[in-house]
Amino acid sequence: MGRPVTLFTGQWADLPLEVLAQKASSWGYDGLELACWGDHLDVERGAVDKEYCAGRLALLKKYNLKLFAISHHLAGQLVCDPNNDDRSDGFAPASCAGDAEKKRAWAVETMKNAARTARNLGVHVVNGFTGSPIWHLLYSFPPVADATIEDGFRFFAKMWNPILDVYDECGVKFALEVHPTEIAFDIVTTERALEAIGRRKTFGFNFDPSHLHWQLVDPVLFIREFADRIYHVHMKDAALQLDGRSGILASHLNFGHPGRGWDFRSLGRGGIKFEEIIRALNHAKYAGPLSVEWEDSNMDREHGAREACAFVKHIDFAPSGVAFDSAFDK
Repeated sequence: MGRPVTLFTGQWADLPLEVLAQKASSWGYDGLELACWGDHLDVERGAVDKEYCAGRLALLKKYNLKLFAISHHLAGQLVCDPNNDDRSDGFAPASCAGDAEKKRAWAVETMKNAARTARNLGVHVVNGFTGSPIWHLLYSFPPVADATIEDGFRFFAKMWNPILDVYDECGVKFALEVHPTEIAFDIVTTERALEAIGRRKTFGFNFDPSHLHWQLVDPVLFIREFADRIYHVHMKDAALQLDGRSGILASHLNFGHPGRGWDFRSLGRGGIKFEEIIRALNHAKYAGPLSVEWEDSNMDREHGAREACAFVKHIDFAPSGVAFDSAFDK
């Protein structure tokens, strides 16, 4: 029997949770990964109101859906983003709009409340982003001193260690989605992020192969390098569309533009070798959910979500409990 297949609700936050739950159940999903925006999950309320959390679980149960993780990506981004400019005003309450440090302070507290809400829901993983004070320095011109990069990792640790202390208190793990604009975006920076926080076990990863694939980083190698830190898995595909004219930096062209050098694709329609990923997850003994994060600008999303569920259930398989040639030893 394969792993449970869930749907991340972040791209569906325009729909009321009950509407989405009914749809996801009809498409064949086993559960939802609740985003902490829209009406899907209020972590300020959930942190102090166990009846509210029970109500969220009851709504999912009504449609035969389970909950394995929650996700607070948008707020997490504000913790270490150096600017917190008007692009992220919608990530925080309206009272924080236009005030970078007010947004940051709110983000720190709501990320703590996400751990408390997870505890009240009976789940053990919160997925999200960290933001990064140094992502904007990626191309080292004007020249960037090594000390500046080190300061960035120290700032990350300073901001996140107190948040992670609350996760420890709640018995909940935080899973960073390794991703451009985060403190960790490839294998090298992931290792540096772990070192920066003293490799504390509370901090691990929401593995998403799509963000590694377009950077030309091997997703399978990431699993092998951090096998004991894979706390959750997103299933998402991507395709390189390099034609000699465009590059992997995407040319300031938005998702779905035909001139981009890469784009997200519905599962099984991109360049990621998911069978190798499943085999690597089996070696890593990952037994958690495979959560579809559906993004494809050129496909109807309900069609895509339905076929993505079927794709994951088809491609997944449990590891063997016995060597295939063990009978020859008799």
